[in-house]
Amino acid sequence: MKAYIVGVGMTKFEKPETRDWQYWDMVKEAGTQALEDAGIAYDQVEQVPVGYCFQASTAGQRAAYELGLTGVPVYNVNNNCATGSTALMMARQFVEGGLNDCVLALGFEKMARGALGGGSGGSDGGDFKTSPVARHYGIMAARHGFEMTPPTAQIFGNAAREHMEKYGTTEAQLAAVGAKNHRHSTNNPYAQFQDAYTVDEILAAKTIHRPLTKLQCSPTSDGSAAAVVVSERFVERHGLEPKAVEIAAQAMTTDTGESFDSGSCIDAVGQPMSRAAARQVYEASGLGIEDVDVVELHDCFSVNELLTYEALGMCAPGESGKLVESGATTYGGRWVVNPSGGLISKGHPLGATGIAQVAELTWQLRGEAAARQVEGARVGLAHNIGLGGAAVMTVLRRP
Repeated sequence: MKAYIVGVGMTKFEKPETRDWQYWDMVKEAGTQALEDAGIAYDQVEQVPVGYCFQASTAGQRAAYELGLTGVPVYNVNNNCATGSTALMMARQFVEGGLNDCVLALGFEKMARGALGGGSGGSDGGDFKTSPVARHYGIMAARHGFEMTPPTAQIFGNAAREHMEKYGTTEAQLAAVGAKNHRHSTNNPYAQFQDAYTVDEILAAKTIHRPLTKLQCSPTSDGSAAAVVVSERFVERHGLEPKAVEIAAQAMTTDTGESFDSGSCIDAVGQPMSRAAARQVYEASGLGIEDVDVVELHDCFSVNELLTYEALGMCAPGESGKLVESGATTYGGRWVVNPSGGLISKGHPLGATGIAQVAELTWQLRGEAAARQVEGARVGLAHNIGLGGAAVMTVLRRP
């Protein structure tokens, strides 16, 4: 059974503590938007997977109850930075498996200010010996040591160093990713930041972990996103064809030995997972990267966008720096990557990110993205990854 997205919504992503609201207020705003976009009522929803990382158990219920008290199952989902797409994947599986005709996927995060920790819940990364990502950071420490910089920036920064050493990638090429995404965000009213910067300005910004500067790193953010996922018969029964975007394929991969055996941070941060997920969705959908028009990918740091270009098959290994410099991944190029501004500029509330990516693609494929619209977009690809690890790839197609 096919699954379709017929309604999406999201809050503006904001710096933590900017607005006096609670996480359930965010979810009410995003969820209400998605339901209204679909033109359905909450009592038509049969199940609700809710993604978040930093709130207590059953926070999903507390949030979903703001939309209605109908007694439907609510699932609390936590999969690090891939949490939102994991909730969406559950919604799709419920529908494709024939269990439900209408499922609401929700994601949210209310975060603390400051750098994101290493995956164990604390801003300092906690005790890495017991952290779920201890193996990943162990790979990094064995090759690069461990410095007193934010741990996630450190492991991705070290991946960037390896890419520079192996392929000759330059700091200017890394900064070009940030410049592109900040430029894209100027047209996105939902983005946390909406300022454009030159490559030189990005290079001159504060260094977080060499070679990554502040303007190449995703910020902590508050925000929520929602998507209504329904069956084909639900679409037909309710006349939702004008709203419907097909989930043509979706895959989740987790770490294999390839993530660790090389001792490389490039592999430890998830490029092999992304490559495997891409292969799976291409095979399942019958589409390839050459068929994709618009991409929302997980640029938690500029280097991860370059690594993902290679994983998706947009270029050969080591050619991603040249690809972004060529203009192939912005308006007028072969693809438009992160028209929303990406995580770097739109923001990164962990539990909401994966669903927000799909919201952006839904608007793009419907032709509803206003000033950031990608002309003629018919196929979109979302890539959401979390250390620990999980990579979720989603191909959307306008019927």
